[in-house]
Amino acid sequence: MAHTIRDIAAALGAEADGDLDIVVTRAAEPQSAGPDALALAMDPKYADGIAKGRARAALLWPQADWRALGLQAAIFAPRGRLAMAGLTALMDPGPEIGPGIHPMTVIDPTAEIGEGAAIGPFVTIGRGVRIGPRARIAAHSSIAEGARIGADALILQGARIGARVTIGDRFICQPGAVIGADGFSFVTPEKSGVEEIRETLGTRDSIKTQSWTRIHSLGAVTLGDDVEVGANVCIDRGTIRDTSIGSGTKLDNLVHIGHNVQVGRDCLLCGQVGIAGSARIGDRVVMGGQCGVNDNIFVGDDVIAGGATKIFTNAPAGRVLLGYPAVKMETHVEMQKALRRLPRLAARVAEIEREIGGSVIPKSSQSD
Repeated sequence: MAHTIRDIAAALGAEADGDLDIVVTRAAEPQSAGPDALALAMDPKYADGIAKGRARAALLWPQADWRALGLQAAIFAPRGRLAMAGLTALMDPGPEIGPGIHPMTVIDPTAEIGEGAAIGPFVTIGRGVRIGPRARIAAHSSIAEGARIGADALILQGARIGARVTIGDRFICQPGAVIGADGFSFVTPEKSGVEEIRETLGTRDSIKTQSWTRIHSLGAVTLGDDVEVGANVCIDRGTIRDTSIGSGTKLDNLVHIGHNVQVGRDCLLCGQVGIAGSARIGDRVVMGGQCGVNDNIFVGDDVIAGGATKIFTNAPAGRVLLGYPAVKMETHVEMQKALRRLPRLAARVAEIEREIGGSVIPKSSQSD
């Protein structure tokens, strides 16, 4: 898809200079950009790459001397990554899903499909499903009975939307995601070893043979507007109430949301985050990759947890957390500094022990 520099600048709401009628068909890193590409150099550290490529136009940092860089035109981006969001949205052709409903689909006659939908081959849509206008559903996806999906949904290959799931507008679902599987909820007839350990913090009176009885999931999953889920995300449905994800929240690949979990608005949960059952996550929470959240706890609004942080207790709003178990970021940094000093400290203690041991007079040589 071809765009003039003028059109790109207008779409980004950015200033531009030079020959604004230059046409580009793609974006590229500066050193690999040809005459048909817009070079991306939103920071001065990428300027050297422009000379190695053959770009005529570039997306640059503010006040960049684009003529000195040998360019014929430039767009100026005060905030580079924000400009990238607009540029990639403009240039992304999206998945190729043919208009209309492919003949190799299975759609229950009671399902309601909104106007302008595009549904690929081998899609199955169950009884009573309602799908909003302009939905795009790629091959091999399935939507179970009673599900509700809003307008402008994009559901990619092999996604699974479970029974009674409710999803808002502008939903994006990457391949292989499963929304609305049963929760992982089991109980023993007698008090289990896990319950005992939680009460005693480690003490066990005896070990008994136990078997697990399934607790069925009567709830479903509710997602707000503008929610995105990555590839192979799993969101379990609730036991009684719905598991819920607030509007604007984004889930990376391989995130797991347990049953009854409540996630707030505009959260960002990175790859392999796991949130155990009945935890509550506030608004605008950010969790780096491999973070874990214990069951039945609350993480307050605006908490930021660094990668691999494990949160076992309630976290107050605005807290920045690191570590296993999670502590304040500044505390974690001090702990790591102390940990690095341990070998030197151990050597110093051994030296002191030798000095003290050599200066002690043995009892056998002492006079009365």
